[in-house]
Amino acid sequence: MSEGMTNRQTDATTPAPGAVPRTTVLASGAFGALMMLTSVLVIVDAVQLPDTTAVVGPAVVPLPVGVLLGGVGAGLLVDSVTKLREAVPGPPWQSRAGLRVLALVIALILFAVLLPLLGYVVSATALFVAAALLLGAPRGWRVVAYGWALAATVFLIFDRMIGLTLPAGPWGF
Repeated sequence: MSEGMTNRQTDATTPAPGAVPRTTVLASGAFGALMMLTSVLVIVDAVQLPDTTAVVGPAVVPLPVGVLLGGVGAGLLVDSVTKLREAVPGPPWQSRAGLRVLALVIALILFAVLLPLLGYVVSATALFVAAALLLGAPRGWRVVAYGWALAATVFLIFDRMIGLTLPAGPWGF
């Protein structure tokens, strides 16, 4: 080995390059199964929508979305089954992961409660900032700026350009 190169040391908990942790494979498989179940529900609901004389009926979007959801879910499930044999033990459970998930659920509930009171932009900005910080984003004004920019852009696209009314709140946005 030359002088400029370093010897990488690995321990028993470091998976080999390209190895997929078992927990990731199982989570992907579970998510794929959940997507397939959801696709069945979406397709059943889309088929039960009333027929109209319009060229574009109410099932024009949910039906293909349900089919695509099922296809992607099946792909994830098949991929997980094939990778499960080669999966390696993953890293140990992260400390406070359960608390972070609970905090994200609380942030979503607060978003739903505050949405009619504060409007979409303010509520969505708060949700983005909370989620980003809980998932490990660096603290600082940039997180708030990115959250506000994202929420304002979505508001402008949906409310102003598409015409889908979002709660404006006391400030009009």
